[in-house]
Amino acid sequence: MTTRPPTFYAWVSVATSVVVIALKFAAYFLTGSVGLLSDAVESIVNIMAALIALAVLTYASEKPDHEHNFGHEKAEYFSSGIEGALIFVAAGGIMWSAVPRLIEPRPLDQVWLGLALSLIASVANAGCAWLMLRAARAHRSITLEADARHLLTDVWTTIGVFVGVVLVQTTGWLRLDPLIAIAVAIQILWTGWHLMRRSFDGLMDRAIPDEDLAVVTGVLDELRRQGGDYHAVRTRVAGAKSFVNVHILVPGKMSVQAGHDLCERLENEIVAKLPHVEVLTHLEPLEDPKSWDDPNKPLAGS
Repeated sequence: MTTRPPTFYAWVSVATSVVVIALKFAAYFLTGSVGLLSDAVESIVNIMAALIALAVLTYASEKPDHEHNFGHEKAEYFSSGIEGALIFVAAGGIMWSAVPRLIEPRPLDQVWLGLALSLIASVANAGCAWLMLRAARAHRSITLEADARHLLTDVWTTIGVFVGVVLVQTTGWLRLDPLIAIAVAIQILWTGWHLMRRSFDGLMDRAIPDEDLAVVTGVLDELRRQGGDYHAVRTRVAGAKSFVNVHILVPGKMSVQAGHDLCERLENEIVAKLPHVEVLTHLEPLEDPKSWDDPNKPLAGS
């Protein structure tokens, strides 16, 4: 899975979105269902999101440079934020189409052929989402994950629309079609809000997950059993990378070389267990009270 770069999966998403959007709009034009139109409109967001993801992943893969010393991985959060905003636009378009049909209902045409095309599109989306979720875990990519979860949302949307259109045909209640479209719009708004919130958290340098922090402190705790100590642990996540800063306290009589070797050993042990983490240590004398100063200590419980 990790042999292919993240951009490969973004290209797969783009190709899938092109096929899906053609199938879903064909289903809408055949039936005239605004429920199926809502499904097709969301697919427009899918292809725009896939193109944005491709551009962002290409940029994020660039090596650190003079202006971006820590790399470009943080650009991934812009992709999920933009995708969330696009979802809000799609939801507005769906409601704009559904409300007039709610006032003046219209019968549906060639329903079963249209639904068949919609289901084929849904299967394509589900397969693409499954592939991208595996890639997202392998590459620790929020961009691939956001795109995959949006595709999964699209799958559930299609299933809901399918059931609704079948009910329209069997019950004859035509207003059910636009009501389903409005329900779809509300549901995808929640997905958009979730993606935008995750983007905001990432841009605000959110701390690494608790399970990763436990691995870091597990390595550092060994230092205390050897007569040293540590404090001022700072962590943050930036796309696929995580960063850990920590102050290492050792006896003042320890040589510079020995202190350096100790810090390097601790850094290597952490990276061996968490390859996506970059560790920066700051060496201080254990006996000096100033070594324990931490003016930027996080608030308790934060």
